[in-house]
Amino acid sequence: MSQTLVPTASAEGTALPRSRRLLRAVAVAACLPYLTLKAAWLMGSRVGIPADSPLLDHGTGLLVANVLTVLMDCAVIVLALLLTRPWGRGVPAWLLTAPMWVATGLLAPITAGYPLQLLVHALGGSAGGTSGGTDEPFLHTWVFAVVYIGFIVQGLALGALFVLYARDRWGHLWRGRMRDLPAGPAGTAQRVLAVTAAVVALFPLTLRVLWACGGTAGLSAGAVAGRGSDFHVLETLYALFLLAAVTGGVLLAFRRAPALAVRVPLALAGIGSGAVACWGGWMAAVALIPGGDSADHPTKLMFLTYAGQMIVGLLVAAVGARFLAARSAGAVRRPVT
Repeated sequence: MSQTLVPTASAEGTALPRSRRLLRAVAVAACLPYLTLKAAWLMGSRVGIPADSPLLDHGTGLLVANVLTVLMDCAVIVLALLLTRPWGRGVPAWLLTAPMWVATGLLAPITAGYPLQLLVHALGGSAGGTSGGTDEPFLHTWVFAVVYIGFIVQGLALGALFVLYARDRWGHLWRGRMRDLPAGPAGTAQRVLAVTAAVVALFPLTLRVLWACGGTAGLSAGAVAGRGSDFHVLETLYALFLLAAVTGGVLLAFRRAPALAVRVPLALAGIGSGAVACWGGWMAAVALIPGGDSADHPTKLMFLTYAGQMIVGLLVAAVGARFLAARSAGAVRRPVT
């Protein structure tokens, strides 16, 4: 038989809805300002960087960070193509979900935090720590606006593309409500992971709440001096993401909310775990860059907070992964009617 039941690549590409093509174009375009700025810095330009910026004290560390962040933003473009091109359908689940988890984790706090910071500024708050203080400006204000607005657009467009893609490919895994799941709690491994995450989260959560409320215990001298409304907004968000991650993990493991839609704890666990793990890892990595003022180097308690966040995020991500794997296996075993 000459006909094929499998659509050709060109046919699939033509059939792609206009909304998805638009979202892909928006995601790619939103990367260009950041990539342009980073490329200029890599070529030696200091556009947007004040002459006395602490960034200039890091030398090789700054170069490595710029190269890494360029690769990360290029990955957003790759993901946008993967989510909308025919070849993206054949990508193994882990090869897509892992980078999407990282991208979501890095972009979610910015998407939520930057508008809140602007709102607080409008109500009389001070930028403070965002720019490193008035004596040592970190970057010109316009750089933050260009970069963060681009990140927000990237996050929203990429997130929408992933939801549409995941709905088509794996939508059956999060349909229904918690009461529709098999009776009883999940497996022992999921419960252990969820409880461990909740216990470990107590340490970073306590410090994040303390810092958000104005406490200084455990903060470096530079962090204390650079605090402003932006600092308190971010600390509050980190605490909320920790709570979201733990709540999502516990709900998936113990299933104590029968009326709740399955996608709610999955979203809490996925976004929350990505945010706390990826930002904990990023802040720890940045802190290891040599150079700069010793007063700005994180204290041991700050490092432990970052490490605690990473552990919590990875544990909750493991709960979500095991939940989806178990439900996928159950869907495969279920007879077709």
